[in-house]
Amino acid sequence: MPFVKEKFTVPQRMPAFLYIMQLFNYTQAEAQRLICKGRLLIDNVSMYKTGEKIEGEVEIVYFKPSSKGIKPLFSNHDFLVYEKPSGVLVHPNTMATPYSMLDEIRSHSGEKSNATHRIDMETSGLLLASRHKKAEHYLKTSFEKRTIKKSYLAWVDGKLTKPFTSKEPIKVNNNGYETTKHKVLIDKEGKASHTDFVPLQYDEKLDASLIACYPHTGRLHQIRIHLFHVKHPILGDPIYGASYEASDAYLDMIQTKEERLIQHGAPRLMLHAQSLTFTYGAAYHIESKIDFVSQKSLIYPKEERMFNK
Repeated sequence: MPFVKEKFTVPQRMPAFLYIMQLFNYTQAEAQRLICKGRLLIDNVSMYKTGEKIEGEVEIVYFKPSSKGIKPLFSNHDFLVYEKPSGVLVHPNTMATPYSMLDEIRSHSGEKSNATHRIDMETSGLLLASRHKKAEHYLKTSFEKRTIKKSYLAWVDGKLTKPFTSKEPIKVNNNGYETTKHKVLIDKEGKASHTDFVPLQYDEKLDASLIACYPHTGRLHQIRIHLFHVKHPILGDPIYGASYEASDAYLDMIQTKEERLIQHGAPRLMLHAQSLTFTYGAAYHIESKIDFVSQKSLIYPKEERMFNK
């Protein structure tokens, strides 16, 4: 478990925030934030006064990373690049999340390191992480300014032969999920969005196309909704291209492995973060070493899948 509760002994009476600063090498703001979240306990009761003096035995709930041995694809003094497996979260979404890429990042580079952008849990590929706060600020700002360029590979349903562009505006679904499980929608009132697509190959037997995807904006589920809109959803997508019932079963975690293949066309979202191009002092272009083309072996036969029907 990345979040643990451990006992510590405060050797002499001192302000709570100062003890946390010394124990974890936190800044004062970081220490105060931990206490304000109720993660410092005395006699099993959370205390929230950051300046209150403490002494003796206390319990602290904190993130304690546990690595599964994934090594960075590239690293230097400022940042790391990982190959994120499909099915792994970038950050823990609750304190009960058993494992995320943050475990690997902080096991390798310490408490100050962090992921600098989001990748959907089922998407695989390149993840850029900072090794210190200055790098984190610079890289997150670079993503916001769109100066970091990303490319993706995707296996999609059906045949695509010509490059195309989608500039359909994207709006977050705030109308509930009674009729659709889509997190975002194509809507004229949505935010401006832009993705370029280039077909690379077509597998007639699978009726599946491998395409390169170049997002110029960073909307939630942008590539997924743009491809769904042109009726070539990404194979294995449990939300876009699947029936309401199939998506509901997936989200409720009651869908069997066989149902996943039949209803969605693959056991995972067939989307892969392939490259990152950016400047950090020097110019960097980093390509994934994963052979995503061969991942088509995961695609369910077209005559047996119900995806996009």
